[in-house]
Amino acid sequence: MRKALQTVALLVLVSACGSGNHSAPRNLDNACSIVSQHPSYLRAMKRTERKWGIPVHVQMATIYQESKFIGNARTPFRFVLGVIPMGRQSSAYGYAQALDATWDEYRKSEGGLGARRDRITDATDFMGWYMAQSTEQLGISKSDARAQYLAYHEGRTGYKRGSYRAKSWLMRVASEVGSRSVTYASQLRACGKA
Repeated sequence: MRKALQTVALLVLVSACGSGNHSAPRNLDNACSIVSQHPSYLRAMKRTERKWGIPVHVQMATIYQESKFIGNARTPFRFVLGVIPMGRQSSAYGYAQALDATWDEYRKSEGGLGARRDRITDATDFMGWYMAQSTEQLGISKSDARAQYLAYHEGRTGYKRGSYRAKSWLMRVASEVGSRSVTYASQLRACGKA
């Protein structure tokens, strides 16, 4: 058992060392700090805002919740008996934590076959595409980060059914996304990046 835990710890360490340019920015609570460290993030999000109408601060708050701005983020492994890895919890990957099937749908209709979930420009375009459809199909305001996050997490069908109402943890997380979006918007205005 100890040997297995050591092996898992070593794999985590090796994968963390190899992540290089996918590491999270420092001070994730400050939008101005994030975009100063990674100007490409702001360029990608502004492009998405122009194309899809999803505000930068809504994108940022969602990316924070989904991946903490780690480009190669994956869901954790599931373990049997606490030590035997049995695959990941889902196929979610990248900045936007897009699932395989939804990403494939995006690539076919909008992003092209070369789109990658670990590239910020593609991840934000995916998010804008998805959220713009949520606005069109569900009537959710493009600037309502809380409701957009619920539809993003549950899928539009789940949102329509109200599946999130039975998940108090998700309601709390969605409220946190909404609050973070307001904070990020205020910070971006203050540093002239809005």
